[in-house]
Amino acid sequence: MTERDEAVEPERLKDRLRREMTEAMKARDADRLSALRMLAAAVKNEEVRPEVLHELDDDEFRAVASREVKRRKEAAEAFAGAGREDRAEKERAEAVVLETYLPAGLSEQELTALIDGAIEASNVSGPGDFGTVMRLVMAQAKGRADGAVVGAKVRERLGG
Repeated sequence: MTERDEAVEPERLKDRLRREMTEAMKARDADRLSALRMLAAAVKNEEVRPEVLHELDDDEFRAVASREVKRRKEAAEAFAGAGREDRAEKERAEAVVLETYLPAGLSEQELTALIDGAIEASNVSGPGDFGTVMRLVMAQAKGRADGAVVGAKVRERLGG
């Protein structure tokens, strides 16, 4: 093994997206390709926003992917509620493809430990300190936990 082999950097998510799009094209996997193209478009849209105007790093890429997964899940629920199960299944399948770009989610125990640590670190006393605890927990979770789930657990712990 040479020194050069040891210094190989991990593949950036944006590069992985391009590679997987090419693979999906070659495999003629239209559904997967469609989901990957939508993610690529969302990433590009984020990069050209006036507030951003730079190539996204992996953390920013994950934030966009997370937002797109959430949109797909919400759309699937809406389609299912309207009796369009075929469209709901397509949205769910796209969400599964996009979830491969997200970090592994926090377990119940890890999330509870994060919340307990944030409560202790911020010396909070009740429901009025909800925002303080949420900011700390979400900063530490970095996209590995759903904000609604975290919020419900924080409210429960703070007695709100």
